[in-house]
Parts: sequence; C-alpha cells; structure tokens
Amino acid sequence: MDLLIELFSEEIPARMAAKAREDLKSMVTQGLVDAGLTYASAGAFSTPRRLTLSVEGLSSESRPVREERKGPRADAPPAALEGFLRSTGLSLDQLERREDKKGVATLYAVLEKPGRRAPEIIAEVLEATIRTFPWPKSMRWGSGTLKWVRPLHSILCLLSDESGAHVVPMSVDGITSTNTTEGHRFLSKGRFPVTGFDDYAVKLKRAHVVLDQAEREAAILQGAQNLAFAAGLELVEDRGLLTEIAGLVEWPVPLMGRIAEGFLHLPPEVLQTSMKEHQKFFSVKNPRTGRIEAFVTVANTETVDQGATILKGNLKVLGARLSDARFFWDNDLRVAKAGMGEWLEGLRPVTFHNKLGSQADRITRIEALARDIAPLVGADADVAARAARLAKADLRSAMVGEFPELQGKMGRYYALEAGETPEVANAARDHYSPLGPTDTVPTDPVSVAVALADKIDTLTGFWAIDEKPTGSKDPFALRRAALGVIRLVLGNGLTIGLSKLILSGFDKNREAVALINARWVEAGNPMTAVDMDPTVTSADLLAFFHDRLKVFLKDQGIRHDVIDACLALPGNDDLTLLVKRAEALAAFLKSEDGPNLLQGFKRANTILTQAEQKDGVEYSYGADIKFAETDAERALFAALDAAEKSITPAMRAEDFPAAMAAMATLRAPIDAFFTATQINADNPILRRNRLNLLHRIRAICSGVADLTRIEG
Repeated sequence: MDLLIELFSEEIPARMAAKAREDLKSMVTQGLVDAGLTYASAGAFSTPRRLTLSVEGLSSESRPVREERKGPRADAPPAALEGFLRSTGLSLDQLERREDKKGVATLYAVLEKPGRRAPEIIAEVLEATIRTFPWPKSMRWGSGTLKWVRPLHSILCLLSDESGAHVVPMSVDGITSTNTTEGHRFLSKGRFPVTGFDDYAVKLKRAHVVLDQAEREAAILQGAQNLAFAAGLELVEDRGLLTEIAGLVEWPVPLMGRIAEGFLHLPPEVLQTSMKEHQKFFSVKNPRTGRIEAFVTVANTETVDQGATILKGNLKVLGARLSDARFFWDNDLRVAKAGMGEWLEGLRPVTFHNKLGSQADRITRIEALARDIAPLVGADADVAARAARLAKADLRSAMVGEFPELQGKMGRYYALEAGETPEVANAARDHYSPLGPTDTVPTDPVSVAVALADKIDTLTGFWAIDEKPTGSKDPFALRRAALGVIRLVLGNGLTIGLSKLILSGFDKNREAVALINARWVEAGNPMTAVDMDPTVTSADLLAFFHDRLKVFLKDQGIRHDVIDACLALPGNDDLTLLVKRAEALAAFLKSEDGPNLLQGFKRANTILTQAEQKDGVEYSYGADIKFAETDAERALFAALDAAEKSITPAMRAEDFPAAMAAMATLRAPIDAFFTATQINADNPILRRNRLNLLHRIRAICSGVADLTRIEG
C-alpha cells in the first residue's frame, strides 16, 4: 500500500519549511512503526502552501502482539493482586499459575493484541502529528483550538493499492480528510481529486505548482543564469537566498531588471546586501568591471505582459531602498575623508562588556597586541598598530548601522577613502576572519596580526573575568574565536608560541579589569575583583586551544589520541609544530611498521614499568653491550644507536617524517629481541642490563611522541 498526505494551509514561512518537511516525515513514519506497521520508503515535500508526505510499501495492518507479564506470587496480599489485575485489564481466572523449581507459584498475564488495520493507525498518527507539530511559532484562528503555523485549510490523506485509492477517514478540529487538493493560488481554479502520489505530482504541475523544493531551486537558478547570460552579465550565486526564494514560490518565474545609473557607483557589497535583505533579489554583475548592474527577482506567477508590471513595481521599491543606501554612503564618506575620528570618538560610550570596558578600550588593547604580534608574523609594528586602531571604526558608520553584516567590508572602503594604505584598509575587512570552518583565512601579514590580536583579546578578556564556555553555551563565541586563531596560525604556517601571546593578552586585560573596577569604586558601586593567577589561567586557556585543535583535526582524519601523544611533549603551544608532528605520527601509525612497533614499545614500557614498581628503582643508567648474550640483543643495541643518531637531528630540524622513518627501523630488532631474549633473567646483572635497554627503547620512541597515549 502507498500513503499520500498533504496538509494544505496559508503560506508557510520559508525559513521553517526544511525542518517542517523533516518533522512531518519523522513524526508520521515513527508513529506508524511504533504502532506496528512497516514501510519501504518515505519522502517529504513542501511548497509555500503545503506539506506533503509520500510513504511507499506500507503494510496493510499491524502484526498481532503477544505480551507476557510476570505478576505477584500466588499467595501475595490481595492489594498486590488487585493492582496487577488493574494494570493488565484481566480477571483472576484469566491469569496463568506457574511454579518454579522450588515449588513457589507465581501468576502470569498473557496479553494478546490482534493486528490493527492501517487506516485506523494512520488516522491516529496523523491527528497526533498535526496536534503536536513542533512549529517554532504557531497560531489559532476562528473559534477552533487547533494550532498551526498558518490557518490549516484541508487535509488530504489517501491510501492506494491494487484495488484503488481510498480516503483515510479522519477529522481534526472540523477539518475532514479528503482526496482533493488545489493548485496555484492565481494560475489554477478549484480543487481536484488525486489517486496517488504520481497522479498528485503530475496534476499539481498542470496546476502550476512545482512540488519538489530542489526542482524549484534548479529552475530558479537556471532561469536566472540564462537571463544574465543573455544580457552579457553574470549571476552572483547565493545558495542561502536561492533556498529561501524557492520556499516563497510555487511556480517560479525569474525576471531581470536593470539598476538605475545613479546607484551604480555604490560598492557591490552595498547593492548586493540591500537587494538581498530588503527585496530578496539576486545580484547580477558585469564580469568585466565587477560592478553590480542588474538584479533578478522571482515572481510567483505568469503575466500577460511577461512580468513588466511586476518589474516596474520592484524597481520603484528598489529605488527607494537604494536611495537610502546612497544617503548612508555619501554621509559616511564625509566622515571617512576627515580621518574617521568622529567614529573612533563615538566608540567610547559603546560598551563592549561591563567588566571589559568600551569598544574604544578594546581597540586600545588590540592595538597594543597587534604591535606585539606584528614581528612574529612578518608585519611592520607601526602599520599593524595603525590598522588595529582603525579596523573597527566602521561600527559607528550609518551603513554598518543599517547592515551589520557589512562590518569590515565597509571599513576597507572607508579606510581607502581616508587615504590609508591598502594594507591598513584590507586589515579592516579581514580581521574578523576566519568566521567559520570554511571561511577564507587572511594571509597579508598586517591582516593576520590584527586578526590574531582581535581574537586573542576576546579570549583572554573573557577568561580574565571567568566567562568561559560551559557545555553547549557559548554566548561570546569563544570557541569560534579559538578556531579562528588556530586556522590563522596553521593557514599561514606560523611558528609562534601561543603561551606568549596569551600572557600578553592577559596582561592587557588585567589592566583593563583593574581600571574598570577602580571606576566602579569611584562611582560607589564596586565590582567583584577578579583574582587571576596568570600562569594557571594561561594554561587553562591553552588547554582550551588544544581541545579546539582536536575537534579541528578530527575533521581531517587525525585521531584525538594521536594529538594527545604529541601534546605530551614540550613545545605544545606551537600549533604548527604540533600539527606537523601529529600528521607524521598519524601517517606512521597507518604504515605497516607503525602498529607493530607500537606494540613492541608498549610491551617494553609495560615490562619496564612493572619492574621499576616492584624493585623501587628507575632503570635508566645506561645499558652496556658487553653484557649482551644473543645476536638479537646485540642487533637491538646497534639499531638503537643508529636510530638515535637519525632521530635527534631530525627532531632538531623539525623533520618529523624523517624521525618517524628512523623510529620505524626499530620494529624488526625489537620484535627479534623479545622473541630471543628473556628480560627477567636469573642473572641480576643481565636482568638489570636488559631493563636498562628497555629504557632506551622507551626514551628514544618517547622523544618523538608519548606513545603510551596511543590507543590500541
């Protein structure tokens, strides 16, 4: 049997459609399965006015269920017996009496539930789904009690098999199920019956409704690209906007219009953001100049004038929106050309955090940090400090006030208009990056210095006032800031010690906290002072970086225990060095020699550790080859000497693959040694010498990574 469900309503907000599709599918199918039905496949669909679910291969009835419940002993008090009878719905003579090996009689209830027909189950599951559907926001309408995202008009619920299609009888708040639906609001008239999903999809398309979200997206994208290409222009693709628009239309009709000449001088980001946020327009650019010169809007209907009236109305509204943007731009340019001092001064009363001061206070800290960081990343300290001073000035601009997502991007334009160098201007745009795992990492040294300073200040500031992420809560996006630092360091191959940067950030934030606390004291309302041990707090923040690094590297296929093995060695605040070591170790463990050598190392470490604990001494005073008795023992001495000569310079040169390769040569000698040699010999001199030899194995291998932390 196949099941078709459609819940037809007023327009569903586009942002809710994707989750609603998944919720409908999971709630209905899980409800059917819980009730004893099985199915082969299910698919959910949505348009602005409908949620649809198609279930194929549904069983016609649930299987009979036989359940056995153990009750009280036969001689149990009457109250216990009555409670068991109530819970089962049986009478005393319907219970079974069974005796165990000791002759103790116990009562059992055998409950048999016959199978139920699919329509009965479907009606119950669908009603429960509708009444408990998890819309982010819902409403009531008329005099009914039902809540839905928008007024629900009809329910289509149809079962079909070889004998034909049948309506599943049900009613929710006066809305009775039928086998009919309706098409496009304007391009189709009246309701029409359907006999199953295929018939439903075909008839909807005839009624100017494209049921599948993915199909609507593809049609919009192809149509928009064709319009742009025909005009010698290029569509600026935006997947998020495409998904949103496809959720707003049932019959997409792309239309292209030209932007008036008086707005073409505005930065492309301004035009694109204004049209996207206010009008849901795609931007169309001139590929030769990069200017945004046109737009594509998507109508939800066909018109006799091929959309001319729609475009005329859109252009009128767009003109008003872009006039506002031009006004903001012109006024911002006046401030920018005067050096942006007005904006910098305007940041003084803007609170960043009540314990960390204003945005102006924060800029002062970032400026000082950027000056410290600049030499470490190859940037000029004065230029980096200047860039840090101006990087956040655009936060007070009118354009960023209207479109906060343009912060940084507008800062670059304003810095250039103020006569700043491209390095300083680019830092304003780039210092927020990277914002996520796929965002581009800045590479210009000045931008890197300011970006690191910005994120280090954020992290050390909130650590200083004990506002750390807890569980899933991270209100100040500190995990994102830490990941940003990691990607900046690794993406640019920087060999810098994070500990030094963290301490520098803490020093500047401790001064800020002390100053702010003094201000509060003067005002008669002192804050609770933060008692912070810089060394302990720095170690805590460094551990946070290491946790974020594990998450980052896990996505690249490097196991957490490999990272732990490398973290255990000195220099773990140099992330680039740490990752190189981890990558080499991960590759080594995937090689043929890796797992075998690891087992040999662990065997040596276990024997040595047990002997040291038993004897109360440390066997680390140097093994002597003159006490070697077997060829395998002498071969291991030679192999350890050769490996040490190779590993030591390789580690000094940070050539970790070479160090791992040298360590791999120990695999065969260690295996042969354990096969041919008794470690705990009767002769105490031989035993001591061999335990000291095991110490050499542990010491040499542990110089590359702490292999005791590797699992398996």
